[in-house]
Amino acid sequence: MDWLERTAKLRQWSRSGTRAPHKPLLFLYALGRFQQDADGELRYSAVEDDLRRLLAEYGPPHRTTPAYPFHHLVSDGVWEVRTDRGPGSPGSGVRELREVGAAGRLTPELRAALRREPSLLGRMARVLLDLNFPPSLHGDLCEAVGLALEPTESEQFSAVRRRRDPRMREQVLTAYEYQCAFCGYDGRIGAVPVGLEAAHVRWWAFEGPDDVDNGLCLCSLHHKLFDRGVLGIGDSHRILVSQRFVGHSPAARQHVIALAGRPLIGPRPGARPVAAVHRSWHTSQVFHGSPRPAPAA
Repeated sequence: MDWLERTAKLRQWSRSGTRAPHKPLLFLYALGRFQQDADGELRYSAVEDDLRRLLAEYGPPHRTTPAYPFHHLVSDGVWEVRTDRGPGSPGSGVRELREVGAAGRLTPELRAALRREPSLLGRMARVLLDLNFPPSLHGDLCEAVGLALEPTESEQFSAVRRRRDPRMREQVLTAYEYQCAFCGYDGRIGAVPVGLEAAHVRWWAFEGPDDVDNGLCLCSLHHKLFDRGVLGIGDSHRILVSQRFVGHSPAARQHVIALAGRPLIGPRPGARPVAAVHRSWHTSQVFHGSPRPAPAA
């Protein structure tokens, strides 16, 4: 059985690029817990809060429940559920999962494969990360689910991945004249830019193209906040700041809250700005909550 292929082909609800990372998040969480305790079970009532936090932080903006993947991941052949009454999931209702003591874990076949081939766990985790989340979130997500991945586990998996265009980074940074489109940061060491990254507006994992009109040159801080849904881009190419963001320090006010309503810096004349279709995808699938009003002048 090809566990990497099965991991890559989790059945997820999908329509027009809508994000549904419920199963991948639960699967990553289960792999992290297996790494810590290969024989342990995940009782729904005990892990519900953890899963709810993961969905709130790394899932789509709309509300959702961890009961859905807890039940439906069984259909992918990597997860099993039992209750106080015996094997089998009672369904995707929160109350039912709690009342019957539902507990889940990786299937016996997968657990056996992970014991035989310890490196398989990291490769499966990397597939889940690459196919569902941008690289800027991988480290935070691994920490959130308790996964420790070796550097060698970052290899490319051509069987389940599209190939990225290595020219995109330079094209995007050039289009934005090597400065952050949100704050204008343009640091260099000699001639080499430092702390600047090419961000996908529509995530590469969700068919976002490696094109300039799907990219932004952002500093490392604003790239992370953009991918976490704190920052976005409005229809008029002005910066959106989520009302859910809370920061009381002068740094938070200056580097985040004060950005609300500002126009993007760039791109240079002749370069294609972010396409409306990609802005719209990010606003509906990544940006959290409502935008703050622009600060008073």
